Formats: sequence, C-alpha cells, structure tokens
Amino acid sequence: MSALFRLTATETKLFFREPVLVFFALALPPVLLVILGSIPAMREPSEDLGGARAITVYVPIIVAMSVTVFALNSLSQLFATYREKGVLRRMRTTPVTPRVMLGAQLLMSTVLSAVTMLVVLAIGRLAFDVDLPRQLPAHLIAYLLTALSMFAIGLLVASLAPTGKSAGAIGTLLFFPFLFFAGLWIPRTEMNDVLRTISDFTPLGAGVQSLQDAAAGHWPQLLHVTVMLGWTIVAGGLAARYFRWE
Repeated sequence: MSALFRLTATETKLFFREPVLVFFALALPPVLLVILGSIPAMREPSEDLGGARAITVYVPIIVAMSVTVFALNSLSQLFATYREKGVLRRMRTTPVTPRVMLGAQLLMSTVLSAVTMLVVLAIGRLAFDVDLPRQLPAHLIAYLLTALSMFAIGLLVASLAPTGKSAGAIGTLLFFPFLFFAGLWIPRTEMNDVLRTISDFTPLGAGVQSLQDAAAGHWPQLLHVTVMLGWTIVAGGLAARYFRWE
C-alpha cells in the first residue's frame, strides 16, 4: 500500500507537468459550466426541459464529462505511451509491479476527477443557485459507476492501441459520441425516442441520467445501473484479456 501511495503521488506530480492535459481534465469542466451559466437563457426555466433550468440539467453532464476526459485522454494515452517506451517492461525489474502502476493511475484519476466534480457542484451552487444532490449516497454511487465504466473503456483503449498517439486518437473518436449521448449538445429530455434509447445503453447516457435522478432525490434506475456495470465488466474483461505490458 505504501508503494501504491508513493507511486500515486509521483504520477500526480507528472500529471501536473502536462499543462494541456491539466487544463482539459481539471479546468475545462468548471470553465464550461461558468460559460454556460453566463448565458441568461440557461438560468431561466424551460418548457422543453419540463420547467427545469438548463444550467441545472447541465451540471451532471459536465461532471460526467470530467470523468470522460480522464478515462479517454489521460489514462488510456498514458498507459499506451508507457508501454511504447518500455516503462512497464523496465518496471518489472523493480519491486514496484506494473499492477501497482495501474492502481496508482486509477487512484489518481478517481481522486482528481472527484475533486473536479466537487468544484463543479460548488460553482453550480454558489454561482448559479443549483441545488446540491438531494440523494447524496445515490449521487456517489452513480458517480462511481460512471467512473468505473469509463475507466474500463479507457483501459481497453490502452490495451488495443499500439502507441500513445493512437490511443489519443481512439480516445478522441470515442469522446465526442459518448458526450453526444450524454446530452452535451442535446439534453436527454429533448432527444427523440430513438436517441434516448441509444443513450440509455451508453455508459455516459446511463451515468448522466443516474446523476440527474440522484440530484432530484431518487436512486439510479435498475436499467442504468445494469448498463454501467455491463460496460465495466465487458470492457474491463477485454482490457485484462488483451492488455500487454510490453
């Protein structure tokens, strides 16, 4: 455990040496929320959203977005780069195993994305009067399930991509469709039946709906919990099957 925490601290320091990645992973979600919240129409009740304010609807979407950045742009690209440069192979000659490296990366990504989530919730509450989640345990469970499913997909990308650049390219290709079905461009309540059904079976669509349900004081729906667990098991199993340390 001490090796895990020391390596997590080291990897976190290395992460903060990449200003572009730090901006997209930590700064972009809060900045995007501020930009959206500065639009007057986003702060007014909307009939299309069932009387809810758009800014309230977008807070869970931006929380899910922060997890996606870590999963598809940080975790996947870093592991593919480490394998490409032989870092994982050389690590086998040290007391620190590659599995500890994996644990350190997952721990770092989870903690930093959780910090981003707290910042987004705080900005929404203090700047735009967005209520905090009424069902906090449900919100935590929804967040963890969303993170698990997306991190599993990120590791699958890392297991299949031959280089760090290709992992980044694959992650970018997945990033925008996932966010579309999460409701970033068209909120789920405004999607037609076909798009909403597809969204229900994507990890971010299920995750966003679960976060929105928790914000309204409800527990995640069984369908969405099953979808996120399914993505976690399938993507995680494939990642374990095809992952190469060198």
